[in-house]
Amino acid sequence: MNLHESWRIIRGVARSLRIYYGDEARRDAMDAFYREFVRSGDLVFDIGAHVGDRTACFRRLGARVIAVEPQPALVRTLKWMYGRDRNVVIEPVAVCRRTGTLELKLNLDNPTVSTASAALIAAARNAAAWQRQVWIASVHVPAITIDDLIARHGRPRFIKIDVEGYEAEALGRLTQSVDALSFEFTTIQRDVALACLQRCTALGYRRFKAALGESQRYEHDQWQGVGAMGEWITTLPDDANSGDIYARLG
Repeated sequence: MNLHESWRIIRGVARSLRIYYGDEARRDAMDAFYREFVRSGDLVFDIGAHVGDRTACFRRLGARVIAVEPQPALVRTLKWMYGRDRNVVIEPVAVCRRTGTLELKLNLDNPTVSTASAALIAAARNAAAWQRQVWIASVHVPAITIDDLIARHGRPRFIKIDVEGYEAEALGRLTQSVDALSFEFTTIQRDVALACLQRCTALGYRRFKAALGESQRYEHDQWQGVGAMGEWITTLPDDANSGDIYARLG
């Protein structure tokens, strides 16, 4: 990677830090939102930790956090921010269906949308909301499964998954359910969201809610069944762009 590309990454990380840490109201809303899932003393997996704003939230709620992030620049950022916190373990790996290595496509200007999904990059080419996103570099990173993480660190109470179009791959090798989990979805890859719902159902999850973007606010008053949630995703307007699905057992 040349000097110009390195500078773009630094600038992109700085931009993300400003966005995700610079709003006190957003921080308070996030804490209130995740308090439903996370209690003091819980173990939480933050898969796709990026610059660690969810890790920060989970720590404010008193949880122990496994922050999983494969991008070298973001790993350095996480170590700088949380390396002295004994209740945060940083795993510099990607998560997928099998242990090994994978190629991560880097978005230098917006590192939080770097991805291992060639399908996401292809879908983004024709999507208005993604026109400024480009992936011009890549790095090979180690990859493990969520089951591997559980074997290393124990069974968490909550798992957050935000891996830019690779969510179904990450969930594909989770073989034991936890109390609750979330996964990101995009309207340019509704098939990924539907595959994640199917996998969650196979693991015993029966109740679902959704939040769009970074709203920290549910789109539904009541928990939905998988059929209703699948229909909602299918009929969601394209300009909704992205959000997170939350799944609970029972």
